[in-house]
Amino acid sequence: MGDLDFDEFYASNYGRFVVQLYAVTGSLPDAEDAVQEAFARASVHWGRVRAYEMPEAWVRRVALNVAFTGLRRARRVLEVLTRAEPPPAAPLPGASVELVEALGRLPLHFRQVLVLYYLADLPVERVAGELGIAVGTAKSRLARARDALARQLVDGGEEVGSAQR
Repeated sequence: MGDLDFDEFYASNYGRFVVQLYAVTGSLPDAEDAVQEAFARASVHWGRVRAYEMPEAWVRRVALNVAFTGLRRARRVLEVLTRAEPPPAAPLPGASVELVEALGRLPLHFRQVLVLYYLADLPVERVAGELGIAVGTAKSRLARARDALARQLVDGGEEVGSAQR
């Protein structure tokens, strides 16, 4: 297949993955970094990755893992820098600032299922597979995430703590 196939794969998926990761992280630079890292890893292993039934699932999973590692690291840094005011997240063209802010107030496990289901347009079974959870758990999480997001969008919602699982 060669380099051209990877280039085509990259060109046809990069923007979509950045939007998906942006919705999860709430940060365009973090999303771009995670997706770039995932594609860099895919290019190194392209001979193996391109043979997968769904190579985009592998790249997305790597990007999510990179983003989650970055989020954990950022939380540790944030504990040290609690006095600093964070800069506002820059929305992507066409993305609702209100929606991105509402997603940002949801726990990570809610953002994951919402992004994979609605932005990545994956069926619940694939969402479950990519997150390594049972289909029933994915369905339950998706329903609770929709409710929580609706509350956020309707009236600013109630505080949705990360303890909800």
